[in-house]
Amino acid sequence: MGRSARGEFAYQGVYRYLDALIAQADYAEQGRLPSLRDLARRLRVSLATVQCAYSLLERQGRVRSVPKSGYFVNFAEREVDSPGADAALVLPAFPLPMPSPRTLERTLLAHERRLSRQGGEATWRLGNGALLRSALATRYTRASGHCWNARHVHLATDVQALLETLLLALHLQGATAVVATPCCWRLLNGLQQAGMRVLEAPMAAHGGLDIRAFARLLEREPVQLVVMPSCLSVPLGRLMPAQDQQQLARLLAEHSALLLENDLDSDHCFAGPPASRLRDGIDASRLLILGSLEATIGAEAPYAYLLCRQPGVDEAIVRRGFLLPPLRQHAVANTFAKGEVDESLAALRFDLQARMEHLCSRIELRLGTHLAFARPDGGRGIWARLNQPIDTKVLLAAVAGTPLSVIPGELFGLKGSFPQHVLLVWCAESWDGLEQALRRLGRGLVGR
Repeated sequence: MGRSARGEFAYQGVYRYLDALIAQADYAEQGRLPSLRDLARRLRVSLATVQCAYSLLERQGRVRSVPKSGYFVNFAEREVDSPGADAALVLPAFPLPMPSPRTLERTLLAHERRLSRQGGEATWRLGNGALLRSALATRYTRASGHCWNARHVHLATDVQALLETLLLALHLQGATAVVATPCCWRLLNGLQQAGMRVLEAPMAAHGGLDIRAFARLLEREPVQLVVMPSCLSVPLGRLMPAQDQQQLARLLAEHSALLLENDLDSDHCFAGPPASRLRDGIDASRLLILGSLEATIGAEAPYAYLLCRQPGVDEAIVRRGFLLPPLRQHAVANTFAKGEVDESLAALRFDLQARMEHLCSRIELRLGTHLAFARPDGGRGIWARLNQPIDTKVLLAAVAGTPLSVIPGELFGLKGSFPQHVLLVWCAESWDGLEQALRRLGRGLVGR
């Protein structure tokens, strides 16, 4: 994603602008905010950049989207925020969106320029995303038993809105779900917001799924939805062994529950695309695959997608009225079709691994006596266990103002889970300031 003269990503400038509008919003005007198109024109940025900023605010609960009406200030949330509150003590919702690889950003813009020059009734002007949905269906078709087409693919502005729509369409409010934790906070929060009864999948001593205990849980509980990673478990950053995938698939084949496969981070495996995914052994009629273009393309495409054959979901998606920029959808589809996404991902994985190795080595050197962690197989963060209990607010205050994000482990599980864990994420491209941030975190860990 492009940077401004201040050295920030474009969506961050839009975010700051919207932040000021939210602070000044008037009750009399119902807190209506500018439309995507108006704001893009006003700030001279892409629709995707504006959507990224709005999605960030919506995830934080500061704005709400109303289908076919636009975005509005969430006044209840605004009043909760005290103007004098210490920002260092506010729990971060999630790591910052990943910037697009610059080569892919240029490619997207080139596709958009070419498409915009097309006159008449160009395909992209229809705005139904058919080409992108077809490209995603092709990408997920691996065998005759898992043959997808564009009708099975649904697009949305962000993961939480898509998950909410899905759960409503499947009438799962109040139903029981089992989730492998630590879990993506967006999924966990979405399940709880839908009123589902959420249980944590039993884990073995080695950190993997305890298959026998999980089988007993399925026998005694009325589980209707199972949520599992496709291959890469985030925030752990650990790959699910093929043997565990096969055992879990055989167990689920004997049960009536639907499988929601979390495929949000699978493209961030350092060693490349895994040879097997959990879905390979699952009946496609009971499979729900949730993915994110943001993880693949970057912050210029902050959209979510779902592959699903369940009846009623497509109608619910249409009623929800998600608005995605048609030109950007078509440009993204072209990058998939021409193999440009896969080329970019190869470079991204190499960069992610190199950065992770550097971050791990510095944390081991500076903080190795205060916390423990295993080097991840993929992702952007380090899942660490603190050697001694400590108030997370102390750690947040210690790194306030630095690019080092310390995310409490409690956000990734049910109440009481992972109290001595944190996810550490370096949210800047440059390593400037890392040593200072680690020293400050070290002082926080020893209570100084």
